[in-house]
Amino acid sequence: MKAMHLKHLPKRGFVMNEFLVLLGWCGLYAPMALGAVGSIIGCAVAGQAAIGAMLDTESGYGRYIGVSAMPSSQVIYGIVIMFTLNREIDSVNAAGIFAIGVLAGCALLASAVYQGQCCASAIHAAKAKPEIFGMSIAPAAIVEGFAVFAFIFALVISGGIPNPELAGL
Repeated sequence: MKAMHLKHLPKRGFVMNEFLVLLGWCGLYAPMALGAVGSIIGCAVAGQAAIGAMLDTESGYGRYIGVSAMPSSQVIYGIVIMFTLNREIDSVNAAGIFAIGVLAGCALLASAVYQGQCCASAIHAAKAKPEIFGMSIAPAAIVEGFAVFAFIFALVISGGIPNPELAGL
């Protein structure tokens, strides 16, 4: 076996820059992917409650299905954040893209999961007492508000991330 010479190994700075770029790419995709995971879980939880309610009631099926789709909005927010973050990724902007993408994605994931639980509770309550349907979805709307906060702040903060394509670098 031939001994490996150090001159053939990549330089430490090169490896670190490539790792930062990799993190940047993960951050670019994270809000959409994590938002999708949350929406999947939230819609599944609420959808199961809707199916159960339809078995126990004779009407109101449309509103149960409509409420069960509420957690799907988080994946849409994630897609918009992803497109907002989309730019050439280099070692200068990768950390910002990673931080905004992953943290916004985590917020979207959590809000979609908990919104699905709120929707399931609303469906169960409205099944037993249909006249409280409107009030029963208020907690789900409040959770949606937190997703909107994460969405808006991600858009605002992403405007400060350097874009090499626009800077002429």
